[in-house]
Amino acid sequence: MDGTQPFAVAAACRDLVLRAAAAADAGDASGLAALFTAKAVLERPNSPALQGREMIRLAYAGRSPHRLTRHLVMNTLVETTGPTDARATSLVLLWSGNTADAPGPHGHPADPMQIIGEFHDAFVLTGEGWRIAHRKALFVLHSKV
Repeated sequence: MDGTQPFAVAAACRDLVLRAAAAADAGDASGLAALFTAKAVLERPNSPALQGREMIRLAYAGRSPHRLTRHLVMNTLVETTGPTDARATSLVLLWSGNTADAPGPHGHPADPMQIIGEFHDAFVLTGEGWRIAHRKALFVLHSKV
């Protein structure tokens, strides 16, 4: 591995983390699933693990069309573990709401609970580029506004 490759790997993996959050927030279940490997595992709090792109797609496609989320992802630390493997930990602040609630001058009202969580991701380099092979999402703190 040359001296610049770890930076390129870290950038690609950080991009996947941000694209996954953006796809989830946009309700783009197919776009989200495409960021994972074909046999990926996605562990979410309080839910059974999802195995494979199709299960991930179906789970997110089945969400209420009124669900409104914003994942603020930060402090993503990527570690290259081999020429085709990497892992990362990201901090996440999750806000949610409901589009059925009438928006005001500041947008839709947010749910009173704010949640801080983490993503623990394992990435692999595939023929499609870097993809998420395993994600464990967990809640760490919450606050009611």
